[in-house]
Amino acid sequence: MERKPLLQINNLSIHFNTFLGELKAVRGIDLTLRCNEILGLVGESGCGKSITSRAIMGLLKTPPASIPNGQILFEGEDLLQVQPNRLRQLRGHSISMIFQEPMTALNPVFRVGDQVAEVIETHENVSKTEIKKRVIDIFKSVGIPEPERRYREYPYQLSGGLRQRVMIAMALTYRPQLLIADEPTTALDVTIQAQILDLMLKIKEESSMSILMITHDLGVISDIADRVCVMYAGKIVEEALVDDLLDAPRHPYTQGLLACIPDIDKPKVANQRLHALEGNVPELYNIPAGCPFCDRCDQTFEKCRISEPPLLEVDKERKIACWLHCQ
Repeated sequence: MERKPLLQINNLSIHFNTFLGELKAVRGIDLTLRCNEILGLVGESGCGKSITSRAIMGLLKTPPASIPNGQILFEGEDLLQVQPNRLRQLRGHSISMIFQEPMTALNPVFRVGDQVAEVIETHENVSKTEIKKRVIDIFKSVGIPEPERRYREYPYQLSGGLRQRVMIAMALTYRPQLLIADEPTTALDVTIQAQILDLMLKIKEESSMSILMITHDLGVISDIADRVCVMYAGKIVEEALVDDLLDAPRHPYTQGLLACIPDIDKPKVANQRLHALEGNVPELYNIPAGCPFCDRCDQTFEKCRISEPPLLEVDKERKIACWLHCQ
């Protein structure tokens, strides 16, 4: 039986007013995250991944941001239409986020224990003694050693891995239905990355929550995700089950991303260079007509330069926005 959607994004666009003109950061995307599912959202820096996550959380400052069209439905409730008080009730309780860089996301002048305690104070009226006990228990549950001592420490006194665990503790205080993880393993060594991913999977199974995993690391996606959406220039260009996408990518951009990953199983060739995607992402305040990837694609034909392909379902659990597959 197919799992029902927990989060459904319909035709979402996000624009920013800049001195160069209107920057179209997200351009009419559709995205569905089912209950108890991990959905990967991947792409190069600047493709709109993090902006989408902040729109879900209601953290975009307007202006300069604007959302000219779209819906963000969480259990059928449009988060773009709710009152600020309702959004504050959901944020940190039913929907939480692990931000990209804990050293900048955590406030440097407050103890980490007090910052996690603030989440509880926002949603409940309980004593400070009870709050501290609960925060220490949360620290224990995410594998922070000596939680009583760590409670009193400042972010600069913790390692990168411990700061990330504090961010996870903050996000998981109420075991949310939806966890948005924005590059949760960035700048961590591979051993700590594996520990963080294992921790997220363990908590996901214990609480049956859904995770939107935002990353540029396809290795992380292969380890943790059920499905994956690939973004380019503010649009989703391919969506598939993770194994299908990694085994047989069909959009030229996805193929290029995977080709950039070294294959340790292939024999080494003298003077062989790593594959790189030629060219640059188009400027989002001046997107040319046609497919935004056509200037970097070696399979371009005339139609690619005339009109932009829609994201269409070409197989079960497979959508592609490419004229090679959508004719």
